[in-house]
Amino acid sequence: MEEFKYHYKYPHPSVTTDCAIFGFDGISIKVLLIQRGLEPYKDAWALPGGFLRMDETADECAKRELEEETGLKDIPVEQFHTFTAVDRDPRERVITIAYYALVRMGDVKGGDDASNARWFSYDEIPSLAFDHDRILRKAISALKVRICFKPIGFDLLPDVFTMSELQNLYEAILEVKFDRRNFYNKMLKLGLLIEAEKRPENTPSRVPVKYRFNPEKYAELKHKGFRLEF
Repeated sequence: MEEFKYHYKYPHPSVTTDCAIFGFDGISIKVLLIQRGLEPYKDAWALPGGFLRMDETADECAKRELEEETGLKDIPVEQFHTFTAVDRDPRERVITIAYYALVRMGDVKGGDDASNARWFSYDEIPSLAFDHDRILRKAISALKVRICFKPIGFDLLPDVFTMSELQNLYEAILEVKFDRRNFYNKMLKLGLLIEAEKRPENTPSRVPVKYRFNPEKYAELKHKGFRLEF
């Protein structure tokens, strides 16, 4: 029976995974794209991804492709949608399982079938290969929902940060402006933040307080779930 393991009566599609990778530079959200080194769409920009192997799960495939194409290793990924349009890939019938991930920005490298990898701001994203424009739009929408229900700062901010940087992050993702006092009070009330170091007495008010995330409270809120409303 082993020789008939993958022989079926009915035609069946191939499966890929694609991943929208988001980073934050302190001011704006960035998207990591790879420049394809192979046809179809050779030299076009695309989301990192590739074909699912017979011996791996979709999650494993997404993480493997990320490491091969961008050098990012052991990145937590979250599945958000499956794309099944009949003509989405000119090579054959392909279904893709889409993920997104949040990473602290760092150096990445092209590899495998990617000739280059770099970060793009929302307003400079080129036309993407396949249906990746649609996938990215859906990923951005999913990220906007997630930020209201899960604290995500650990994934995108440095270990020590200012309240202004945290506010910039939320404003960049949600594409809105918050009242500074309201935002500060809400974040402090959650108990997520602890001062990274005590401010010396007589420090000018213009020198910002630096914070760290409280990992215990952070884990508690992620486990229980929370809704952030402004």
